Parts: sequence; structure tokens; C-alpha cells
Amino acid sequence: MAKTAVADIIVPLEFEKYAIERTAELSAFGQCGIIESAPEFDALASAGGREIKMPFWRDLTATRQLLSDSGTLTVNKITSEQDVARLHNDAQVWSVNHLAKVIAGDDPMQAIVDLVGEYWARTDQGLLVSSLKGMFAAGSLSGNLLAIHSETVAGQSAATRLNGATFVDACAKLGDRADRLTAVAMHSATEATLRKLDLIDFIPDSEGKAMLRTFQGRRVVVDDNLPTRAGTTDGTVYTSYLFGQGAFAKGSCALDAQPLQGGFGTEGVELARVPLDSDTVLINRRRYVLHPRGVKFNSATVAGDSPTNAELELAANWTRVWENKNVRIVAVTHNN
Repeated sequence: MAKTAVADIIVPLEFEKYAIERTAELSAFGQCGIIESAPEFDALASAGGREIKMPFWRDLTATRQLLSDSGTLTVNKITSEQDVARLHNDAQVWSVNHLAKVIAGDDPMQAIVDLVGEYWARTDQGLLVSSLKGMFAAGSLSGNLLAIHSETVAGQSAATRLNGATFVDACAKLGDRADRLTAVAMHSATEATLRKLDLIDFIPDSEGKAMLRTFQGRRVVVDDNLPTRAGTTDGTVYTSYLFGQGAFAKGSCALDAQPLQGGFGTEGVELARVPLDSDTVLINRRRYVLHPRGVKFNSATVAGDSPTNAELELAANWTRVWENKNVRIVAVTHNN
């Protein structure tokens, strides 16, 4: 007798491809161009080891010299540096019980297929926010940080809040490269305050979806996982971030497509049965890079094969290697 099996719902290679594409499609940071995915990043993510080393030549900075018939020219050189990204290896497991499916009258495994992209998109955004916390705790990013906040409610004023004037100051952190900043991420409380001031504009989406929010011509991303903390005395300190196109590079490694020995599925998507418990288990694995371009990851305090979010938030793990203007990220600490 023919019957519908899990294999009819989930084809491992197709599931893995779908999960990668759907994750990119649903990521708010990806929609704004903050996260740039490209084949060259996929190739880097497919490399072995724990780190990706990306050497580059530093810009020429020699002082102007004048020709003279009585002197010699000073010889200069070009120097090199390298950006370093850490590879991430994630896995998640979901289990579906036969009785739960029967009672619900719906297929939980199909629901997992439909929701997996949103799950990984949230995971990526959490990793990105943790990276931002660690980067801007490091002294080398001080040139990209505008700290205008007050630690007390009494000390708050227009100068300590994110508004039209202070946003211009934040963009000015990149000097003549400020036009590279195309998006801003902020907490919903900050976005609500700016809307009350009529500083948030809404423009129609070209695909007829929800209206897009902009602030001084920059696309707005609202994320309540962005850093907030209590002021030293009272009040709240928020952190908002300005980004340029491709501030973060994203690459995904296509895991081995060969069928697993003794199992069903591939490295990326594996299915298993626990017959005595009437459970079907789905394992989804990922190997990828999600890295702020121009800020080296030092791996100073990483205990395992992949950094945890807590380890990404440590200042000791980050060092800026590009010029400040070329790092397309600015942080602003402010009040609302």
C-alpha cells in the first residue's frame, strides 16, 4: 500500500537549499543590503579550518617629496594586513511525535519546513548584533562610535537623543565617506520616538509589500535585540547603528551532498526515527561565515570550534584592520 512518508515532504538537498535561500530572503538586515551574500563568500565559507584569512594591501600614505639637485628621495614601501573571519558551525534539531500529528490534525514536520527560514534568519540577526556589541566594546572602533548619551534623566536633552541633528553628527564619523551609509538599525522605542517627531518617512515598496521606513534617506531596520541598558543613575541608554551596503559579508557552505552512511539524508539535513517513541527527528546543520568587513576576529577567548554569541560580544576578540572610513558601520549611544 502506498503511503506518504517524511521523505516525500523533505528532500534533504532541496531542504538545505530552501533553508539557505529563505533565510537570506527573510533577514531584515539582508533586505537592506547590510548583509551581502556573494559566491566568493560562499567559496570562503567552504574552506576547511576554523578561520578565513583575507590579506590586503594598506593604502599609500607617504608624505609629498620635492625634487632637488642636492638631495635624494626617501624610499617608501607598501604594507599589508589581513582581515580574519571566524567560521560558524551550527546545528538544530526538531522532533515530531506521531500522536501529536494525529491529534493536531496537521503535519508538524511541514510546519518546520515552512518556519525554518525564519528561525535561521533570527539566529543570523542575533549573531550580527552580538558581533556589533563586541566590536564597539573594542578600543580600535572608537573612531566609528558617537557617544552622546546621558547616564541620568536630568542630564538628557536634544543633544543626548537621536534626532535629525545628532544623526548628521553620527554620519559625519565617516567624514567624506558618509554617503556610504544607507541603512540604520534601531530599537522600536527609538523608532517610535522619531515617528512622534515626524522624522520617519514611509515610502511604498516596489513589490507592493509593506511600506518601507526611512530616516534621512536611510532604510530603517527595527530590532529590539539591539543593546539597551540602564543609565548609571536612572534612565535608559540605547545603541543604534548606521550601515553601508555590504557592511557584513555572508557566505554559506554547501555541506556534503552524499547520503549519510547508515542513515537517511545528508550532512546538511538528516532525518531519523525513534520508533519506540513514535518520533521523527530532523537535524539541520550549517557552516557559514557572517563577518563585519574590515574588523578582524582574534579568537582570543574562543573555547570551542565555533564562537558562541557571548564570545562574539567580548572586546578582546575584535580589532579594526581597515581605515575607520572604510568600515561601513557607525554606532551611536543615545537616549530617547
